[in-house]
This record gives sequence, structure tokens and C-alpha cells, in this order.
Amino acid sequence: MATAAFIDRSAINAPVRLPRIGLALLFMAVAIAVRARDFGNPIIHVDEQYYLLVADHFLHGALPYVDIWDRKPIGLFLIFAAIRLLPGDGILAYQVIATAFAAATALLIALGGLRLGAGRAGAIAAGLAYIFWLSLLSGRGGQSPVFYNLFMAGAGLLTLRLPELARRADRQAILASGCAACLLAGLAIQTKYTPMVEGAFFGLAHLWFLRRAGANWAALAGAGAIWVALGIAPTAAVVASYYERGPADFQAFWFANFASVALRKGYPAAKIISRLAGTTLQLSPFIGCAIVAWRTRLNRAEMLLAFGWLVAALVAFAMIGAFFDHYALPLMVPLAVIAAPVLGQRRLALIGTAIVGALLAVFHLATEPDDRGSAYLVAQAMVANDGDECPYVFAGDSILYHLAHACLPTAYAFPSTLAYEPEQGATGIDEAAEVRRIMARRPPVVVTLDRPLAPWNRDSLAIVTGALARDYRLILSAPREDGHLLVYCRRDRPRAR
Repeated sequence: MATAAFIDRSAINAPVRLPRIGLALLFMAVAIAVRARDFGNPIIHVDEQYYLLVADHFLHGALPYVDIWDRKPIGLFLIFAAIRLLPGDGILAYQVIATAFAAATALLIALGGLRLGAGRAGAIAAGLAYIFWLSLLSGRGGQSPVFYNLFMAGAGLLTLRLPELARRADRQAILASGCAACLLAGLAIQTKYTPMVEGAFFGLAHLWFLRRAGANWAALAGAGAIWVALGIAPTAAVVASYYERGPADFQAFWFANFASVALRKGYPAAKIISRLAGTTLQLSPFIGCAIVAWRTRLNRAEMLLAFGWLVAALVAFAMIGAFFDHYALPLMVPLAVIAAPVLGQRRLALIGTAIVGALLAVFHLATEPDDRGSAYLVAQAMVANDGDECPYVFAGDSILYHLAHACLPTAYAFPSTLAYEPEQGATGIDEAAEVRRIMARRPPVVVTLDRPLAPWNRDSLAIVTGALARDYRLILSAPREDGHLLVYCRRDRPRAR
């Protein structure tokens, strides 16, 4: 009875309606304006460079996890492969498509805010804040959450409709909503595995409200089975496809997707604390809005659901434990939805969010150099000196292979995999032995960094350092963040003009 009364009270303040086409155009225009400075930049972030590289080789016959190695689910590479079919080299294309995903997610956030009782101004402010904060949390380009946040926002919006559907005892609508939400979560899981936590929450919420709508236990069991099947269907299809390829390919897939992440070494406590502090600071306006919403607006069942969603997203955020800033991108969707009513009704919250956003933007613009020119210079040096052999990017940017139209000397082409200490022992191979094999083939060009992005794998570094001193000469040094990209050419090769 108490729960039923709680649901009834949430009928107060029916959602405001907004013209969706106009709102979508607004969000798209703002997303383009915010993100346009990075259009065409091939080195926005090391991760998305590699997604594009894998997708390009995937389209040319390479099998992920076997011929080119990574841990991300294949769904992410399928998104980039589809984008790679568009004209051009794929760089601008993935950034434009990611911009469209960001704008579409902002629209769903605004609609979710309306579900929580936000007015027009608050809903629009929440959507705009999402677009802006993506760039502050390393989501300026095509990080995986920029894509799968759209799926999770859709599933979350469906979940926020449940109290209304339960009040109407519309069990068919709840069943259909659960099917759509769990399938969307399943698609997100094939973009990155951590959304399974949020997906599980959405499924349980649908079961709860299906029961509140009057479904019996048999109906609940049947609905739950359908929803679980839809949630795991995309991943099950991928597992089955690799299983059919034979034991070797299946083992490679299984290890990369499910076993290797547990073998990665942790980061020092000081590094973790620093990352968490930085992320918390950047999210502080939304955390403040969430506190206000918790204290003042929990009389709505929809708001309680939104906080449940946020808790699930926090669990997913904590699962991996590395706490890079872009790992917080999925938190932005429930946080922005929860913030919408507060931003619309508390002028101080809106002004404070704008001020913090402006200060963070100035900081990021001042501390994040645009090194795209260096990437193109290095790629040109690779083309001029590789002699149609495979160069080796030991440390630096994997997109250099793509820009130089170069072949890959190893399936472990993401430089961090072989070059850095956190990956040592986590790839299923002897990383130093793979580096020794690569260098024994005497690549014509070797690219490295003078300042690593993480502690070096000392065994791998020793092999490369020895070979460079013995057989290579430095031909180019180009600025890259706080250090330089260094390009070495084999001594027996003629100097390119």
C-alpha cells in the first residue's frame, strides 16, 4: 500500500512537452559548435585512434582479437567499421557521427529531465550541459561512451516511464518497454561491457513495476526470461560466431574479452586518488544538483528510479578501477537527467554550473595542445622512409599506421600493450618477446616517445633502446603533449629527401 501511494503521488506535475525536432536541431548545432575545433584531428585520444585502426583492418579482412588485438567488444569496432565505409579516411567521419550521437543523447536527457518534473529551461540546460561536459571528460571525439550513452539514455528514458505505465496497469506496454530497454542495454554491452550493471538495473526495475501493474509470478518469470535473452543476445551472437570459427579463434576472443582485463596491473594509490579528485571536481556541479534533488524531489517515483540508475552507473564506473576521466562519461547521463529539475528551478545552480564549465573549459584549452600537425609530420616521415616495409610504433599514436597507409608489424598494434608496465603479463603473450620478434625483423622506421604515458615495460624498453642505439638514427622529433614523438630510421636506409 505504501508503494502504491508513493507511485500515485508521482502523478503530480505531468511532464512538459517540447518540440522534439526543434530541440534536436538545437542540440546538434551546439554539439557541432562545441566539438568543431577537433574535427579532422587524428589524435584526440589514444583509444579512438585504435578503434578506427582496428575497424579499417577489420574491413580489409583482419579478425579482431586474432589478427589485431584489443579488449573492447566487437560491437564498438562494427560501429567504426560502418563509419569507415563513408567517404574519406574515417577521421572526420567518426567525429561527425559521434557528434550526432552526442546531440541525440542530449535530446533523450532533456526528455528524461521532463519526466522528472523539469521545466523547459531545465531540460534544455541539462542536454546542453551533457554536450559541453563530454569534451571536459575526454569525450571530445569518439570514446566508446559517446556512442553507447545513446543506447543507455534510451533504455533509461523507457525506465522512467514505468511509474506512469504501472498506474495505468498497462502490462503490455511494460513488457514492450522491457524488451526495448534490455535490447538497448545489450547493444551497449557490445560497445563496452560495463553497461551490464545499468542494464541489470533497468531489467529489475521493469520487473518491479510489472508486478505493481498486477502481473502474476508466472508472467514475471516469462517477462524476465525474455528480457534477459534480449539483453545477452548481441553478446551471445558474437560468442557463437567465434565458437563456430574453431577453438583457436574462440580462445583468442574469450581471453581478450573476458580474461585479460583481470590480469592488468593496478595503478598506484596516489594516481587513483588524483584521478578521482579531478573527476569529482569536474562533476561537482552535477553532484551538487543531485544532492539538492535527493533532499527535495524524492516524492516522485521517477526521481527514485533515476537515482537507482545513477547508483548502477557508479558501480560500473568502479568496476575496472583505473578511474580515467573518460570512464566517468556514462555517469553524465543519469547525472544530467537528475540535474534538469534543479537547473531549471534554482538560478544559483544554473549560474554555478555555467561558471564551473567556463573555468574548466579555459583550463582544458590552456593545457591540451593541438598536436595534429606533429602526427601528420611523423606520418609523412614514415611514408618517406618505410620502403613499403612495416614501420613500428613502439610508443605514441596508433593512428600513425593509418595516416601512413602502413602495414602492421604485430597484432598488438596498440602501443600501450607492449610498451607499458600495466599491461605486462595481461595480454596472453610474453610482451618483451613480441617486441624482440618485431625488432629482429628490423623495421625501417621506429616511432617512440621521450616521455611515456605510463611506466615503461622495462624489458620491452631495453630491447628497443638497444636496437635504436645500434641500428637506427633519429630523423625527426615532433611535440606531443608534454614530450616529443621521436622517429628513427634504420641506418642502412638512404635519407629521404
